Amino acid sequence: MGESILIGGFWRALILIFTGDVRVYEAAFVSLWISCTATAIASALGLPLGFAVAVRRFRGRGFVITLLNTLLALPTVIVGLFVYTFIRRGTLFGPLDLLFSPGAMIVGQVILALPIAAALGQTAISSLDPAARETALTLGASPGRVILTTAWEARYGLLAAVAAAGGRLIGEVGVSMMLGGNIAHHTRNLTTAIALETSKGEFAVAMALGIILLVLALGLNFLLRRLQGRGEEPA
Repeated sequence: MGESILIGGFWRALILIFTGDVRVYEAAFVSLWISCTATAIASALGLPLGFAVAVRRFRGRGFVITLLNTLLALPTVIVGLFVYTFIRRGTLFGPLDLLFSPGAMIVGQVILALPIAAALGQTAISSLDPAARETALTLGASPGRVILTTAWEARYGLLAAVAAAGGRLIGEVGVSMMLGGNIAHHTRNLTTAIALETSKGEFAVAMALGIILLVLALGLNFLLRRLQGRGEEPA
């Protein structure tokens, strides 16, 4: 039974891809667009936060690091519930009409990915020898130059942080379902489509969508790996 579903799903995936099935391409586009946008925003906010926590010494720093590491396992449904309580009608952000929209999904995914980018970014920066940064400051390098140099030295770790954040989001379902509503042609992505098809008993279609989702995740990580490889090439 399991093998027949897997084989059937594989062939169904090929058929759906090469016949240009609108449902599949729409769901794939929504998944990529929302996840990539949320990853970019979360990285733009989280990596500087991780950098600041790594290089600065302040009261409560240990608590902040522990909190970021704890939030790595933040359940998606908790994030969805938290955002839902603030954007539903009659609440503070209700007039923005975000609920069941791509914007709400992006907000939820940013909250989910930001601790990942911050915690792993902090780890990447902390793994560097602090003497190099201190020496650069002593020799008169500007703070901006020191930040750029440090980020370049830790680029592989920072790219890994971005990859981890993106990997968490591309397969996320709780936030997408609760805040997006799984609306066809609007907020339905691959994960919510898989949940819908499974509930309908369309296991082959669900398996096909799952294979496509896995291919997308592998493709994004392969692209990141290629970027890392180019960074290793001599100038």
